[in-house]
Amino acid sequence: MKRLALALALVLVALPAEAAVILKGYVEQGSLVTGHTDPKSTVMLDGKPLMVSPKGLFAFAFGRDHGPRATLIVTMPDGTREVKALTVAPRKWVVQSLTGVDQKYVTPPPEVQERIKREKELKLAARVCTTNANWFAEDFIWPAKGPISSVFGSQRIFNGMKKNPHFGVDVAAPQGTQIVAPADGIIRLAQPDMFFEGGLVFIDHGQGVTTQYLHMSRVDVRVDQRVRQGDTIGAVGKTGRVTGAHLHWGMNWCGVQVDPSLRIAGIGPKGAESGMKVGGE
Repeated sequence: MKRLALALALVLVALPAEAAVILKGYVEQGSLVTGHTDPKSTVMLDGKPLMVSPKGLFAFAFGRDHGPRATLIVTMPDGTREVKALTVAPRKWVVQSLTGVDQKYVTPPPEVQERIKREKELKLAARVCTTNANWFAEDFIWPAKGPISSVFGSQRIFNGMKKNPHFGVDVAAPQGTQIVAPADGIIRLAQPDMFFEGGLVFIDHGQGVTTQYLHMSRVDVRVDQRVRQGDTIGAVGKTGRVTGAHLHWGMNWCGVQVDPSLRIAGIGPKGAESGMKVGGE
């Protein structure tokens, strides 16, 4: 912790007020990073263009298995460039073995395959990277209150079978516990009964940043509804693939799954090896 605090202090001192780009977030696997620059600048991450809002805000992310390096290039309106060579710190992932899961959710039978395919298409359509809003740059709040029962990135084993990693944070809470929007946004998906997720809501926070809320017992919002931080969106449940009542809270940037808890003010990196925090307060 002392080394991280010292590194952060050095970074903050090194960033002049007139810097072409200022970044905020943890440069590590599974993290969303936000940036600020001249609104007329162009921004590229590893050769791919990023959206820049009229306020000069942008976002990018590193997935769970991202490699150790990335390059951010900001070209200012006058043609000058700022190149940032980013070292993406690794994280260590735990293994979580769960038993007692209904076997139909571990090896889905043939009769539900069409449903799973159709629901996957719904989710992909709800994550289209088009809205050029700034809500992703806010400090987020917890969407529900309760102990953390599972962290982002853990390797999941269901009934002895290795499955995909856990792309979210689980908040254990009684059924019916209020779920609120952690930041402003627009509802892009509101489904009461998905096969794996049960009650499911997607919130669009701008520039391809969406948050997801799974296993809900009640969905209180509709598609295209504007929500503000703290608004009720539904209630905790135990629908879909679960072993008990909880909220699965996920975050996605243009198809990249990231750890939503790192967007909450005061929350640090979760891995044994943590990335350096850049900029911000």
